[in-house]
Amino acid sequence: MTTFGWQSTSEEVLEGIDLTGKRVLVTGVSAGLGVETARALAAHGAEVIGAARNLQKARAATATIRETYGGRFSLVELDLANLAGVRAAADAVRSGGKQLDLIIANAGVMATPLGRTADGFETQFGTNHLGHFLLINLLADLIPSGGRVVCVSSVGHQFGDLDLGDPNFQHRRYDPIAAYGAAKTAVNLFVVEFDRLHKARGVRAAAVHPGGILTELARYMTPELIGRMIAMVAQESETSSARRGYKSVAQGAATTLWAAATAPSDLVGGRYCEDCAVANVAAKGGGVRPYSLDPVRAKALWAKSQELVGWRGTS
Repeated sequence: MTTFGWQSTSEEVLEGIDLTGKRVLVTGVSAGLGVETARALAAHGAEVIGAARNLQKARAATATIRETYGGRFSLVELDLANLAGVRAAADAVRSGGKQLDLIIANAGVMATPLGRTADGFETQFGTNHLGHFLLINLLADLIPSGGRVVCVSSVGHQFGDLDLGDPNFQHRRYDPIAAYGAAKTAVNLFVVEFDRLHKARGVRAAAVHPGGILTELARYMTPELIGRMIAMVAQESETSSARRGYKSVAQGAATTLWAAATAPSDLVGGRYCEDCAVANVAAKGGGVRPYSLDPVRAKALWAKSQELVGWRGTS
């Protein structure tokens, strides 16, 4: 197997891979990593459904994809911060009656001021985790054996563990960076439990840290918050690739695509990946924190998430 790394690009990790006949859902295709991920998949033959909250913005951002790949790319409206909108998007994806070989949960928000989703959840937890939790579970039965789910996480999971007793910051002081860390920890834990529930039928899930990329994700961040986050990454990741600087968008999308279509499913299933490799589990320094891959906590979060979104299915 070819070895990839920090500098690898989306085209490099997909070289020689034919995705013709594969149907893929990519969330967050109005900018940055989502657009590049969708483009690369379509370029290699996949039928791509791009999901975004703002369809006008998404149409502009993906114009070249639509012009180049025509019928292999379409858009669906998805507001992850509104459970009714999530259900409507799932219905739209299901309406064609086709299988869904791959879901890439790329959309998200970072370090937002304290806010609430349409259903009353803290914005980052509600958008980054609960919205995707419901969407993916509503579509999971469409994924055939050999299919995968890839959730975009972040080194930010190191900034704060998830408080299962108060995930929506209703009883404690809100900190935007800690809330971002908690939401990304939730993403990792979701992957662990989804993979456990579905691997027997040949469907696997992975979480990925794309690296530091200058995209619209940081639009809510003040200079003070940016400074705090950079300092925290430097402190927590002294020996990791985080200290190499920013990646290009094509480099940032590479780990997602590697985990989705290149790496063996048994290698990445239930794991957290960075720089086109499975990350080391470590309590300090680079890699992934043990609390964010804890199977007991993953089950507890799953049950809590079912309760919060009102979904009682098991698959």
